[in-house]
This record gives sequence, structure tokens and C-alpha cells, in this order.
Amino acid sequence: METKFYNNITVLDSVDKGDFKAEILQYNSLTGSKDPAIARNLHYTQMAGMHLKQVKVTLNDSGVIVEPGALYFHKGNIACDANIGGVGGLAKKMLKNKLTNESAFNPLYKGTGEIFLEPSFSHFLAVTLDNGTIIVDKGIFYCSESSLEVGVASQKNITAGLFGGDGWFQTKISGTGTCILESPVPMGEILKYTLDNERLQVDGNFALLRSDSVKFSVERSGKGIAGKLTSGEGLLQTFEGTGAVWLAPTQPVYNSISAGSISSLAAAPYNRNNPA
Repeated sequence: METKFYNNITVLDSVDKGDFKAEILQYNSLTGSKDPAIARNLHYTQMAGMHLKQVKVTLNDSGVIVEPGALYFHKGNIACDANIGGVGGLAKKMLKNKLTNESAFNPLYKGTGEIFLEPSFSHFLAVTLDNGTIIVDKGIFYCSESSLEVGVASQKNITAGLFGGDGWFQTKISGTGTCILESPVPMGEILKYTLDNERLQVDGNFALLRSDSVKFSVERSGKGIAGKLTSGEGLLQTFEGTGAVWLAPTQPVYNSISAGSISSLAAAPYNRNNPA
């Protein structure tokens, strides 16, 4: 029976370390509805290229930290730990909850067996760290190996905190291990830059993650009033240094479509204020 299930599955990405394996599964089709209205909607989602996805984690005497509510089911000798970490750990988790609006207590599942997380039409990314640190958008952490620490990173300057789009605090993931992030766009629409003592400026809030070694600030696109007037732009997210920066250039497009303003995408930005 398992064979029939996996015949309808495509593994989009997989990280296998022996004691910890994370897979991003995609259901090829959903054909089980007996309700014509549901079947019609499923047909439209299929035609649009939308597929149901699910994260599967296989443990071999190891552990995984997940977002509360993300667990779907598990099989094997697996136990749940509150993952409080003593008085000091409790204080850190409460601070993280207050500053980032993310869950204070992420359940830790330990043991040997299989864990399936909630299926959804979302997109998931597997990121592996080797004694490193990344800063990610609030709300996109989904699960990780128990060897990683999920904490808080504060903005280093006033402009980044006020105008950076993510507030004063973001989520910091540190250590050695693999984490799964819930992305607003699929992997094929993510542009991964590796800066080498370089500078990257972005007009918008669609940077998903950066290495901790990359400095983040918000700057005017031009110096002084003349620069602002001639450039036609306002404030730019600025990334400087050496390390990774991942961008989701199509994210603002999906936001516009979701807001019902798809007509605004009919022309390039510099043409939108010009009459036809």
C-alpha cells in the first residue's frame, strides 16, 4: 500500500545525513473528491500548476524542532519534548516570542521513526548550515534539526529597524544542521546571490534570507533631494559584505495579485503613470 502512495509523490528536495533525513514531497495529483464543486477547484489548481506539498522527516535516534501545530502524524519510537531548556531557555524563548511574534515553544520530537508535517499548497526550502548563521524573514521558519538554535537577531541601525520592512527583530538560525523554511515563492523563483565583499540594493521587501556576515541597512537611492528626484526611487534595502543573500523577485507580484490589483502589472512601473 505504501508503494501506491509514493507512486503519486515527487520528491522536490531531500537532505539525508543518516540519522536525519528531510524530504519535501509533492503530490502529483489529487483525484479523490466525490464532490463536483471540489473536483472543479482541484482541476483549476492542477491547471495552474499548484500542487499539494508536505515535509517528511525521518529520524534515526535524532531530533527535529517544528513549529507548533505543524505536526500531522508520526510513526515509530518518537517522543515529544517541551523543549523549554531550563529557566534560561524559557527566558530566551519568551523574548523571541515577544520580539518576533513567532512561537515561543517549538516542540522537539526525538527518537527513531517518520514524521509527516501538515500538507499545504505552500513552498518549502531546505537550507543546510555548517557552523554558520543566517537571518531569515519572520514567520518562514518551519522545522529544523535539533542541533540548530533558533533565536533573535536585532537590526544594527535605526533606518533598518524603521524602514526595513521586518521591524527591529528577525529570526536567527545558527549552528550545524538542516532547516526547512516556508517560502512565499517556489525554489525556481529564488535568486541566490553570493556576495564577495560586494553591495546589493533592493527596492522592496523581498529578501528572504542573508548570511549573518552580510551587513543590512536601508539607504536613500540618491544623495540629497536632487538624487531622489532624478532616480525616481525612495529607500533601498542595502546588503554589504561577503555571504549569501536570497531574493524572491516575484513575491511582490503575487502580493499585487492577491490584493486584486493585477491591472497595475499591465505596464512597467515607469509607464504606469503615463496615459495610453
